[in-house]
Amino acid sequence: MARGLFPRVEQDAVLAMLEKSVVFLTSDNIEKLLRENAYDSSAWDLANLYLASLGVELLGEDAPLIVGLSEATSCYVSAEYFTENAPFADFIVHEAAHIFHNCKRRTVGLPETRWREWLLDIEFRKRETFAYSCEAYSRVLERASTASERRHLAAEFGATVRISDERVDAAEVVEIVREAAAARNGWKVIRGRCASNQRSISSLSLLSATR
Repeated sequence: MARGLFPRVEQDAVLAMLEKSVVFLTSDNIEKLLRENAYDSSAWDLANLYLASLGVELLGEDAPLIVGLSEATSCYVSAEYFTENAPFADFIVHEAAHIFHNCKRRTVGLPETRWREWLLDIEFRKRETFAYSCEAYSRVLERASTASERRHLAAEFGATVRISDERVDAAEVVEIVREAAAARNGWKVIRGRCASNQRSISSLSLLSATR
C-alpha cells in the first residue's frame, strides 16, 4: 500500500513510520496504553477494543464494537486480527490508511509546502471510504496473481460486501475497488477518487492566473 500510494523517494520514510505505528493490544501493554493516552474518549475506545477481543462485557451499552483504532500516527489493532477469516478484511490496512491522512509530512521528515501538509490529502467525508477501499483492494492484490483474477475478485467483493458503517456508501467503495482492480496501479485510483478537491482547485486557479 505504501509503495503504491507514495512516490519512491518518500516510501522509506513512510514505511519507517508504519513500522512503529502498529500496536496490537495485549494483556502486557493495555494498562500502560490506557494510562498514557491523553484523551479520555480514546482511552475508552481502547479499553472496549481490548475487552471485545476477549469476548467479555464492554463498558456500557453505548460502547463501540470495533477491531481497530487510529489516533495520530498510532494504529491500535485487536488480537482478533489473527482469527479474522473474512476474505476482504484487513484491520491493519484499514487503520494504516487513516494514519496517512492524520500524519503531517514533517512528522516523518518529508518536506512540507502550503498545499502539501499531510502525507495524503484525503477529503474529510471520504476518509472511511478511502480506508475501506484500501482494505478490500489490498486483499484483492494479495489473493490475485493476474489481472483477470484481480477483476474477478473485485466482482466477488462487489457481490458479497456488507458495510454497516453509516459514513460510507458501500456502492461507491465497490465501484472504486473495481476501478482499482482494472488499473495498472489501483492505489493511485483509490487516492484520486478520495482526494480532497482543495489542491485541485488551487492548482487550477494558479494555472488560470499565469495565462
